Amino acid sequence: MGSEKTSQRWAAFARVTNETKIQLALNLDGGAFPPDTDAKLLAAVTEGHASQSSKSQTISVNTGIGFLDHMLHALAKHAGWSLALACKGDLHIDDHHTAEDCCIALGYAFASALGSATGLARFGSAYAPLDEALSRAVVDLSNRPYSVICLDLKREKIGDLSCEMIPHCLQSFAQAARVTLHVDCIRGENDHHRAESAFKALAVAIRTATTRIPGKEGEVPSTKGTLSV
Repeated sequence: MGSEKTSQRWAAFARVTNETKIQLALNLDGGAFPPDTDAKLLAAVTEGHASQSSKSQTISVNTGIGFLDHMLHALAKHAGWSLALACKGDLHIDDHHTAEDCCIALGYAFASALGSATGLARFGSAYAPLDEALSRAVVDLSNRPYSVICLDLKREKIGDLSCEMIPHCLQSFAQAARVTLHVDCIRGENDHHRAESAFKALAVAIRTATTRIPGKEGEVPSTKGTLSV
């Protein structure tokens, strides 16, 4: 996609199962949402605690799980995305299906919006602190989904999100996005801080990896000559 300097890197779709109903729109470069974005999703972008609008980004996340909303909001903000995501899930059972499916849907949207890694940096890495916590994230737009996540969270839950689901959310995103992802929390005492610093580090690493490189238009960033197979 990097060969067309005006190309839009965006995606909008619905993912509906017996467990969750998700509407999602994503623009990797911020700005407007795709023209086929669901009208009800657009109408709700100013609602909820995880909503933010600026001249460069519009973010609205409503998964039904407050702490997951907070993490996806932070991810979108620091990655430079515009993101609208709404989910109605079977939270009467537990948080698993909702958290997992939202991150699968986000990963699919990312892969669809990104298209080819042609002309892009491909690799990105970042550290992000939050007070006493420090996390590192490394991303490769490899088209080979793999993830190693080590957050060492100690609490059972943060808000209504099970701590065991936080690394699983990152794994689900990596699998659907078809990226290689390593995220480690290096230090920190507070689990909220540890988790949030991890999502912020991931956001900055993704922003770096997806950067279009001037002069590299049309070039595949691989010695193989392809990242599609």
